[in-house]
Amino acid sequence: MSSVVGAFFALVAVAVLGYLVGLGRVLRPEDEQVLSRLAFYVATPALLFATVARADLSAIFSPVLLTSLAGVVVGLAAYLGVAVLIWRRDRAQATIGALASSYVNAGNLGMPVAVYVLGDGALVAPIVLFQLLIMAPVAFAVLDGDRQGSGRRASLRTVITRPLRNPLTVASLLGLLVAAVDFELPAILMRPIDLVGAAAVPVALVAYGLSLSGARQSVRLGPGPDLALAVTLKTLVQPAVAYAVGRWALGLEGTALLGPTLLAALPTAQNIYVYAVHYRSGRRLARSAVLLSTLISIPVMTTITGLLG
Repeated sequence: MSSVVGAFFALVAVAVLGYLVGLGRVLRPEDEQVLSRLAFYVATPALLFATVARADLSAIFSPVLLTSLAGVVVGLAAYLGVAVLIWRRDRAQATIGALASSYVNAGNLGMPVAVYVLGDGALVAPIVLFQLLIMAPVAFAVLDGDRQGSGRRASLRTVITRPLRNPLTVASLLGLLVAAVDFELPAILMRPIDLVGAAAVPVALVAYGLSLSGARQSVRLGPGPDLALAVTLKTLVQPAVAYAVGRWALGLEGTALLGPTLLAALPTAQNIYVYAVHYRSGRRLARSAVLLSTLISIPVMTTITGLLG
């Protein structure tokens, strides 16, 4: 078994631990929210900043980024084409569905995969920045302008500055600034950041497994056609496109090809459901897409790692 496959199974083992402590009621289902918030607001930003600040910028903004974005764009375009042109879904529903079919869980799950499987946490930084600085603001602008959404319009200033209130965006931008000026922060400052960042991966994975232990309590899925399309695009089409573009268009091989393919297979991010709740549109679709894509992503990513690792 290669070191890459072994690293991936180490992640799965920690996620299984989270699942077991959930089944055994050592941790309660509501504790998943606490662990996820700890990972999202504290530990992962620390890890992301430390990783990006020490990274080679040429390695971050590489063909791997183009490969990952190709999968995102195809997923978005395919869902919108079917939902808007064929099914005639309204603007808010189509937007939530498009996000569910393409917006990857780069923060909580992508960082552990990048660090332990690919050996470079900086690979996930461009994806985080693209989703938070471009995808999310565009989606908010559409949803805020839809009268069937939250019922109130957001100002242009709110839409523009919203990503800057996200800790992952702030951590990534600060890390990029430090890397760009080639400034090495004193060890006395980096040590506590590294210490907190070290908790990001295990905490996120335990929260991930804990969320799966409560999946059996979820209510009915739906809507059927929208859900099937979103989950298929997210879990199968997006990584297939990333692989095709990387392999045949850019000529990538080895870890350079495994990286974008594996990151493209990440499940739908949980914050898509948060957006759906806020804008009162597509809540069942968003919740179900997060659940199903999370369950399906495990065998899909395992297969990808075994074939390309």
